[in-house]
Amino acid sequence: MLDPDAPQLVVDSRTLYFGWLPADPDAVAALVPAGLRPSADRLVFLNQYVVDDESQTSGFGAYSMTYLGVALTGVDTPGGAGPGGWWTHYVTCSERVRAYAAARGAPAVVGRTRIERRDGEIVAETDIDGVPVIRARCQVGETSQTISSGHHRYFTARDGELLSSIYPFVAEPVNLFVVESVEFLEPGHPIYALRPENPLTIGFGFYSPRTAFAYPGGLTVHTGAPDATEADHRRVDALSVPA
Repeated sequence: MLDPDAPQLVVDSRTLYFGWLPADPDAVAALVPAGLRPSADRLVFLNQYVVDDESQTSGFGAYSMTYLGVALTGVDTPGGAGPGGWWTHYVTCSERVRAYAAARGAPAVVGRTRIERRDGEIVAETDIDGVPVIRARCQVGETSQTISSGHHRYFTARDGELLSSIYPFVAEPVNLFVVESVEFLEPGHPIYALRPENPLTIGFGFYSPRTAFAYPGGLTVHTGAPDATEADHRRVDALSVPA
């Protein structure tokens, strides 16, 4: 098992990252624990990415990942460049990555992400335990000379505490990017609460065939939580599939 306190680096991942306004803002807000506040518009974010070869990581090996969550207010990234986010779902095919992430408080479950590109379109599909749950279709162009870089800030819950960490990234986005559709395929799964409104309203996003990012070496306890134990309960509820 990887040491969860050790930093990890990933380079050249194929990454689709964007956000939308949800169909059920109240259901989205209910996923955010006490001590954190969802953004006023209840923006949902989605990151689907694939790391094709073990040489692209410092210890994770090849794997695929999808994580979703809710944008927050009052806990921005460094310099106020963007909002922090609460991870509601964290889906990966790698047992090694799941163990590492779960030890850091991420709601890690078994699943797989595939990103296929044909001509000017990509299709990204995520399954959980073999069941397809999300499918995104986007028009994409070629990479340009533009570089996008900065930091993400994500929150997790562990042992009754809310944890915050800063994740640096550098991406080479394509110069045409249009999200055509986002389908949530399983109405009976808890992830369905995060589905987009109709018509689809996109808040931000990019596709990059080459994105680098790091998991930092440490986590910071977020002291603004009056009852962080609730965060652990909400995380369990979000991952529980009704019978």
